[in-house]
Amino acid sequence: MATTGNGGPPPSPSAQQTPAQLSVLGQYIKDFSFENPNAPRSLTPPQTQPAINIQINVGAQQLAQTDYEISLKLEGKAESSGTVLFAFDLTFAGVFRIQNVPAETVQPLVMIECPRLLFPFAREIVATSVRNGGFPPLLLDPVDFVALYQQRATQMQAAPPTTPSS
Repeated sequence: MATTGNGGPPPSPSAQQTPAQLSVLGQYIKDFSFENPNAPRSLTPPQTQPAINIQINVGAQQLAQTDYEISLKLEGKAESSGTVLFAFDLTFAGVFRIQNVPAETVQPLVMIECPRLLFPFAREIVATSVRNGGFPPLLLDPVDFVALYQQRATQMQAAPPTTPSS
């Protein structure tokens, strides 16, 4: 007598689940700007530590039933004594294919895992650009995309519903 698996009957074809898949179809710079408005004066060492302000946003657009474009937007500015040393604006995007994932987990996957995969590449673009602008490389700290997602979800729940105007 032949047995399969743990001795039970073989699983029926409908019981065999295809594994969840997250595939990166492509990634690219969608938009990028680096400004060094006060060069060459801004290249002299500042007397004080510059203030660096960075904002990160995630956007998603569904392209097909299983395909999504995720945009990671990073904006930053360094200032010293009221003078802008440099500023950058980067939109780094990727196209992802998500298959065999329950509908209730697609949104967190799109807004947490996809940007998490894009971030190291965007971080490298910023560091290299700041260095090529004549400054020490700006190494961005890792981003907690779970907290960013939860913060955005809280803001969406707190926002009053909009009513169509007539």
